[in-house]
Amino acid sequence: MVEYGMLFRQLEYFVALARERHFARAAAACYVSQPALSEAIRKLERELKVPLVQRGRSFEGLTPEGERLVLWARRILADHNALQQEVVALQTGLSGELRLGVIPAAAGTVALLTDPFCAEHPLVKVRMETSLTSADIVERIRRCELDAGVVYPDGQDTAGLSVTPLYFDQHVLLAGGDLLTGRSGRIGWPDVVELPLCLLHQGMRGRQLIDDALATKHLRVNPQLETDSVAALFAHVAAGRWATVIPSTWLRTMRPPAGARVLQVEDPSVTAMIALVTGVAEPVSMVTRALCETARTTRIEAAVQRPRESTETATFGTE
Repeated sequence: MVEYGMLFRQLEYFVALARERHFARAAAACYVSQPALSEAIRKLERELKVPLVQRGRSFEGLTPEGERLVLWARRILADHNALQQEVVALQTGLSGELRLGVIPAAAGTVALLTDPFCAEHPLVKVRMETSLTSADIVERIRRCELDAGVVYPDGQDTAGLSVTPLYFDQHVLLAGGDLLTGRSGRIGWPDVVELPLCLLHQGMRGRQLIDDALATKHLRVNPQLETDSVAALFAHVAAGRWATVIPSTWLRTMRPPAGARVLQVEDPSVTAMIALVTGVAEPVSMVTRALCETARTTRIEAAVQRPRESTETATFGTE
């Protein structure tokens, strides 16, 4: 008979190997030696009576049986973790770990969700990744590698997942003040593309929104500089000779460079929903349920829209 503790360790090692695609990296992720990990997976294969791993001089992939069984292994481990959280919560209150994926565009506002959540549940540890795409996050939730994600839900296959809208974000132009001499209020896309632009990479949803808006005006843009970091966009605007288009919510957490100006971009404006996505397979972990409840009861949309200093034609100088 298989000892339950050993079985769960074997499944953890197997899932780690499927994720890392490398024996040494999987062993390091599990804090065990490579021989120990390899032997545990071989024992799991003997107990299940099917080969799980294609072996040569190094890891060569999972067998067809392994590809099917790793889905069950992820689900079993997720349910085991949820069971442990439930038992501990009944004894001492909610605890455990929340694995949260966040798109870069929402990294500046996610604290509106995680701060009240952590205040309500001080024993829960939040492990956040903020460099993922919406598609990556959705896929990792399906694979039980993340508990929840803050994403652009539009254009994503969220069938079978729970989607809780958080807020709508509008993009604005941020540029060195000298680039906008004589301009005030708003700016149209034909004028935007004439500026020296630095933008997000084309593969990122925030960039796709910009390209879609330009397409409605039969315009295209070929920025000299592209990046996957909103912070890098701010840094280049600080140099004085660059302009960028960013989600307006970033202006709540990252003060624009001295002398920079912000204009609303119109005809069309670029607005997108940001939402919390979680799995719905029962039983849903108590930590995930608690995060969804925080999302429903916290007025994130109102906080995002609450006016600060007007940014429509604001110039940000030194204090």
